[in-house]
Amino acid sequence: MTQSLTSSVWPAPAKLNLMLHITGRRDDGYHELQTVFQFIDYADQLEFELREDAQINRHSAGFDVPESEDIIIRAAKLLREKYLNRDAGSAAETANKFGVDIYLKKHIPMGAGLGGGSSDAATTLIALNRLWGMQFSDDEIAEMGLTLGADVPVFVRGFAAFAEGVGENLSPVSLPEKWFLVLIPPIHVSTKEVFLNEGLTRDCSTIKLCDLSRLEWRNVCTPVVLENYPMVSQAIDIVGKYSKAKMSGTGASVFASFDTKAQADDILQKIGLNPEIKGWISFVAQGLNQSPLHHLLDSQNQI
Repeated sequence: MTQSLTSSVWPAPAKLNLMLHITGRRDDGYHELQTVFQFIDYADQLEFELREDAQINRHSAGFDVPESEDIIIRAAKLLREKYLNRDAGSAAETANKFGVDIYLKKHIPMGAGLGGGSSDAATTLIALNRLWGMQFSDDEIAEMGLTLGADVPVFVRGFAAFAEGVGENLSPVSLPEKWFLVLIPPIHVSTKEVFLNEGLTRDCSTIKLCDLSRLEWRNVCTPVVLENYPMVSQAIDIVGKYSKAKMSGTGASVFASFDTKAQADDILQKIGLNPEIKGWISFVAQGLNQSPLHHLLDSQNQI
């Protein structure tokens, strides 16, 4: 247990779904997926200041999600609950010391298909596991994360992955770390609505990991989103004038890959001249096979 107040800043990186297939629907309503995750060097930032009481608070300017619904708060409380249940004897005496003020700098838009909320939750679990001295294993943290959201485990594991199941069965993959232009229209796409849409393709053939590089990568959610969210269709058209445009997850973000940063920056500058996308978020980021969060952990372990 950390005995003194500690402050540290931790990244919560975005991800891209480079492909997304749905192979079936389970009896519980969840979908069987196959997807490829890669991180990008675009991230939220979380700062943790430990408290000597049991209060868990989140502070963030312009982030209007109530704390009662915030996955960050839920993650912190879940971690504390698991620890107190595991080590009831020793933990009971210090339970009131598991408090924290969490300061969030939100850069990843909600509803963009970039995994911002899941990444925030994973960073919270990993950071507080270390700062509170709880010593849960990566497997235990990933299992906790799955109860918060299907994408949380990939952020906990920290490696680019081919994911199956609901997204929790992860196999590491080594991908070219290309440069991505990302364009995000100012809308929130409901993942729940997309997966409930009757027009969604749910019968993709199962892909084996060894065959992944030989097959065409597509996102089966794209037609449903384009039909129901005209701004995403507009984004596809804008980016598609310069390179093959794809949608990440269930949207709303659209991306294209380039071999060099200069190429991506050039297209970013060109689309930035389009008055139709004034106020939209756009940026260039590099694909990463290791999460910036785990790069930080590795550097801390070497100290």
